[in-house]
Amino acid sequence: MKFFIDTANLKEIQEAQDLGVLDGVTTNPSLMAKEGISGKNNILKHYKAICAIVDGDVSAEVIATDYEGMIREGEELAELDEKIVVKIPMIKDGVKALRYFSEKGIKTNCTLIFSAGQALLAAKAGASYVSPFIGRLDDISYDGIQLIEQIRTIFDNYGFDTEILAASVRHPIHILKCAEIGADVMTGPLSAITALLKHPLTDLGLEKFLADYAKTNK
Repeated sequence: MKFFIDTANLKEIQEAQDLGVLDGVTTNPSLMAKEGISGKNNILKHYKAICAIVDGDVSAEVIATDYEGMIREGEELAELDEKIVVKIPMIKDGVKALRYFSEKGIKTNCTLIFSAGQALLAAKAGASYVSPFIGRLDDISYDGIQLIEQIRTIFDNYGFDTEILAASVRHPIHILKCAEIGADVMTGPLSAITALLKHPLTDLGLEKFLADYAKTNK
């Protein structure tokens, strides 16, 4: 499973890259705003800075919600760097835009997926990725992991190349469950990724090894 980090913070992206497990980055307007990035030129510059850090795909979201606007913004984003994946919302004009970009050979990530039907439409339109928001589904007492499993079954049934990108990942259990049922990618905060490092028995074991070493090397 690929590990993407969901942030626009350059220090966090660099830390994940240095860890040696990072495969890509996802961003959105909210994450840009959180970093104080505003204005078209500054946002485009920030995307280029992210691309300079990572080796894999970088999802950059369009703001427009009409077909012509999404095409215009998406083409501009795609010109920034070959790593850019144009992030398109799951709406009617968005599905049309997915088909357009697919025919142009531009990678896309269909975002705000909350049902298997939406994921199926996006895959039919040629999306490179679909992003089911499992954490947000959990928030309304719907099993987000079950949705990933349903999409996996459908995509496997028909041989879709579209990758399932589990989004709105909140914690390490989400990551492990997604890995168990075959999500292609997960995207989440740095804290969820680094939490996989931790186990109390690992800490106790290391403490004992170091104590024993100290005893034998006095």
